[in-house]
Amino acid sequence: MGARLKKGDTVMVISGKDKGKKGKIIKILEASAVVEKMNIAKKHQKPTKNFPGGIIEKPMPVNVSKLMLVCPKCNEATRIRFDRVEDKPVRKCVSCKEVLDKVK
Repeated sequence: MGARLKKGDTVMVISGKDKGKKGKIIKILEASAVVEKMNIAKKHQKPTKNFPGGIIEKPMPVNVSKLMLVCPKCNEATRIRFDRVEDKPVRKCVSCKEVLDKVK
């Protein structure tokens, strides 16, 4: 039907070292997502022409099973359901019944 999580969604981590933190999805991979300021790894980078080198912090992918979508209306982590609006599948918040996708 459709994807449960999409780029730009605000999510909350429900397990692991970053449990309870909220962030925005930067990139979606097959079974994981890169969330800003979550699962940070330090990478030792060699100097190049354009980069001076040093230790950089880089967000790494988090499995989507550890993420829950945050509803923009009730501002809480929630499960989602799929409904049809104008013959298109849309995501809805289970608790407040708010439509999370824009219908064109």
